[in-house]
Amino acid sequence: MIPYEGKNPRTVNFLKTLYFDSPQWVPCGVSLMMATWMKYREELEAIVLAHPRIFPGYVKGSINLDFPDAYVLYEPGYHTDNWGCVWHNIERGLDSIVVKHALENWDDFANWKAPDPLTQADFGARPSLEQIRNGLAAARARGDLAGGGGLAHGFFYMRLFYLRGFENLMMDFANDDPRLHRLIQIIEGYNVAVIQQYLEAGAEYMSFGEDLGTQKSLPISPAMWRRFIKPSYEAMFGPCRDRDIPVYLHSDGHILEIIPDLIDVGIRMINPQIRANTLEGIRDVMKGRIAIALDLDRQLFPFASFSEIEDHIAGAHDALNMKEGGLAMGAECEPDVPLERIDWICSVLERVCKPPLPEELGEKSCAG
Repeated sequence: MIPYEGKNPRTVNFLKTLYFDSPQWVPCGVSLMMATWMKYREELEAIVLAHPRIFPGYVKGSINLDFPDAYVLYEPGYHTDNWGCVWHNIERGLDSIVVKHALENWDDFANWKAPDPLTQADFGARPSLEQIRNGLAAARARGDLAGGGGLAHGFFYMRLFYLRGFENLMMDFANDDPRLHRLIQIIEGYNVAVIQQYLEAGAEYMSFGEDLGTQKSLPISPAMWRRFIKPSYEAMFGPCRDRDIPVYLHSDGHILEIIPDLIDVGIRMINPQIRANTLEGIRDVMKGRIAIALDLDRQLFPFASFSEIEDHIAGAHDALNMKEGGLAMGAECEPDVPLERIDWICSVLERVCKPPLPEELGEKSCAG
C-alpha cells in the first residue's frame, strides 16, 4: 500500500479511492482533446478557468493553442513507428490509424525486428533509467504519485493487430498459428523490459491503456483471451502485483467477462466505458471488487439535453459510489461536444462529485 504521508491532499484522496478507504470526494475530471482545444481555443480556456474544482491550478495561457509540439500521431500525414507500422492521419488534433501492417504477410517475419525496449519507444527514443528516476523523484517532491508505465496506448493486444492486421490476427487466433506465439513472446518481452525499468526506478503506481473490447463484446471468446492474452498480462503486471504496486488499466469496449482475470493479474483500477459495458454490468461485475475510473458516455455528450447529461452523470454516481470509495469519474470531450455542454458537464460533476476548490486544500487557484 502506498503510504499517504508526504502526498498532497488530492493524491491522498485518490489513494483512498483506490484502496476503498473512505475518500472525502469522488475524484473527477474532464479530458479536453487537442482537437477540442484547437476548435474552441480561448472560449474553451474561459470554461476551464471558470471551473477550478475540475481544473485545479490551471493558469491562463499555459496551453499553446497552436500545439507546436503535438505528438506525432496527432499530425496529418503518414508516420512509421519503430515496429515498422505505417500510421495515417487526415485531421490534425485527432488520432492516426495503422494503414500498413508491418507483418501483414508472415513471410516478412524472418527479417522483421522489434525495437530495443531500453532505447526505443513506439516513436522516437525512450527515456533513460536516470531520466525516469528523476521524473519519479520530481513527482514525489510535489506530493504526487510517482507513477509510470512507459508503454503507449495499444501496448499488447492492439500491437498484435497493428502488426498483423485485425482479420489476419483473428485467423491466427482461430488457427493457433505457431508464429503468433512467437510474436506474442517478442511483444511481451519488450513490455516486460520497459515495465522492469520503471520498477527499478522506483515507480509506486503504474498506468497502461489499450482497447480490449468492441462495442458489444470481446473480439475473441473469454476462453481464447485467457489462452492468448492473459499469460502475457500476468508476465507484465504480476511483478507489480507482487510488489503491491497498484496498476491502472484503461480499456475501451466491452470487457465484463474478463474483469475477474484482470483483477487476478494485478489490475487495481479499471477505466471502463459505460455504454459498452452498461451501468448495470459495471455495477454487478465491478462495484466493490475493483476501483472504477468510469468513462462517462462520450457518444451521449454531443447530442444530449442538459437534463439528460445530468441524469446520466448523477445516475452513474448513485449506482456506483460507496462511502468506502472505489469510484472516480471522467468525461472526455471531443470537438463534437458543444461548448455549452462542456461547461454543463463540468458543473454537474462539481455538484455530484463535490471536488473541493484549490484554496480549500491550500493550493493556488486558477489564475486569469
